[in-house]
Amino acid sequence: MNRLNQFCLIILISIVSVWKVSANGFGLPDQDAFATGRGEAFAATADNPSAIYYNPAGITQLQGNNLRGGVYGIYLEPSYAPPESAANHGRTYYSSDNFDAIPQIFYTCTPKDSRVSFGLGVYAPYGGNMKWPQDTGFRSVAISGSLQYITINPVVAVKLLPSLSVGAGVMVNYAKLDLHQGLLHLATRETNFFNFTGDGWGIGYNAGILWQPYKKISFGANFRSSANLNFQGNTDFELQREPYPVPTQRNAEAGFTFPLTAVLGVSYRPTPKWNVEFDANYTGWNSFDNVTIKQSPPAVVNPFHQDIPVHLGWQASWMYEFGVTRYFDHGWHVSGGYVFNENSVPDKYYTPLAADLDRDFFSIGAGHDGKIFDFDIAYQFGCAPAHTVTGSTPSSTPGSDAGQSADGKYGFSSHALFVTVGLHF
Repeated sequence: MNRLNQFCLIILISIVSVWKVSANGFGLPDQDAFATGRGEAFAATADNPSAIYYNPAGITQLQGNNLRGGVYGIYLEPSYAPPESAANHGRTYYSSDNFDAIPQIFYTCTPKDSRVSFGLGVYAPYGGNMKWPQDTGFRSVAISGSLQYITINPVVAVKLLPSLSVGAGVMVNYAKLDLHQGLLHLATRETNFFNFTGDGWGIGYNAGILWQPYKKISFGANFRSSANLNFQGNTDFELQREPYPVPTQRNAEAGFTFPLTAVLGVSYRPTPKWNVEFDANYTGWNSFDNVTIKQSPPAVVNPFHQDIPVHLGWQASWMYEFGVTRYFDHGWHVSGGYVFNENSVPDKYYTPLAADLDRDFFSIGAGHDGKIFDFDIAYQFGCAPAHTVTGSTPSSTPGSDAGQSADGKYGFSSHALFVTVGLHF
């Protein structure tokens, strides 16, 4: 087996595994080790195949055929401490789903002497697992949740001028969602629970522009549209009835609009040895507002005799990304970066399944660009000041009927290692 076939086999195995894993967290902006090493500040640089995600216009900078893929391995430790008024005050709880690995792959082709470039990416822009213990005090608000999300993204880019390129593509999205909560304050998973599971498809698009008016300065812009996904599946719930629990299942569906994102970036290159970039990344999380879980046929027992409204009320937020790369002789480079990520989940309907906070991410990376092979490796550390939630209300009817809330103090830390390899042919 030659080197190309070995590389393709490794990447294909990784891509198949994306259906089985998802990362703790929700948005996954980390799609390339070089970009992550420089704090995701890549929209105005976009000079490897992962530009399909970061800015599709950038693939016009690549000649011939280029294949690049990797795995983002992350360990997260979200924590929760109940408020002083709670019976379990003084304890600290941790989610039991801590580690995951998320693969991605990108391919680009620029025919010889052509101004047109083509690309295809397969990656996971969203994903999350969270599973809390049964005795946190918010059992009826949330116990566990899982989102698996994959995007297939063909793109085309055109070099209009030597200094100006544009690109666009179609995003075909598939996702699977699983949400689980209790119905009473304390109970095992087998009794008194409510669960929604479903999957669905959605279509969106992405577009980008890359402009380098001066040798030392380039500007990049990337837009990723929202995507409407209608999750079709079922609800399962079990109410305690003497002498045995009574399980019930209904066909169900719920529609979610995954957010649009817009990124603006500027790169400054004082010499060929240095690249400094700043990006501002806007995500329209306010698309997660009110959702209805529609059951068919409606259940005949309270509180499930009708469709179930879920109030989210999320807010749009920004990520501010800064990165710097130092290039050395013989293809070597090192990078450093910083990201500030704003909280998107308001206290009013705070959910422990997202447990969102204002977060800081620090990263370092190193790599080598060769004539045939290249690689990058990056380490990322995330942390957040403790966030105290007060006055929260459960998002859905089952939680509000039990009288519990998500009030308390939340914390966050993370460690991630990202390895990406590439092939030119």
